[in-house]
Amino acid sequence: MPIFPGCNRKTMPESRYVLLDRDGVINHDSEDFIKSPEQWLPIPGSLEAIALFVEQGYTVVVVTNQSGLARGLFDLAMLEKIHQKMCLMVEQKGGKIDAIYFCPHGPDDNCNCRKPKPGLLLAFAYDKNISLSGIPVIGDSLRDLQAAEAVNASPILVKTGKGQQTLDNNPELNFPVFENLYDAAKYLTSRSPA
Repeated sequence: MPIFPGCNRKTMPESRYVLLDRDGVINHDSEDFIKSPEQWLPIPGSLEAIALFVEQGYTVVVVTNQSGLARGLFDLAMLEKIHQKMCLMVEQKGGKIDAIYFCPHGPDDNCNCRKPKPGLLLAFAYDKNISLSGIPVIGDSLRDLQAAEAVNASPILVKTGKGQQTLDNNPELNFPVFENLYDAAKYLTSRSPA
């Protein structure tokens, strides 16, 4: 499964990570897919949330399904441009994305990396040689939460993107729920020492 090198290769010695879905968590989602850097627009507060995580000693990693590749809606070079814009905007707010793991497959490809399967999370854990147990995984869809749950990580739902719909369709969910990424970041950083 592909991985982009981190937006800034300086790594810190800490072992606290937070894994973020992209569309609907960091940026506004679209039923027509995000196909260009111009269409990639951050959700208010999301860039500041990443900066807050970094300020408090977290390493931020993005884990995202990108089936637009398999559907032929954009190519790898365009996805890289989109991610370069995201990383640049994050850095302008004082944050840093350490790495971006993405699944390029479509829903019918039966791969192991497309969430709700946990392949992307397992690849991250392998690369870092860490256990996923208890690591926060923040998403806006049921498949994000299911992937996290499958590896004993800590699923967190945000109401942005498809989050409110996910909550409405699954009222039995027993995971922390926040209005947006910034609220989730404030909660997580307030309960763990820097």
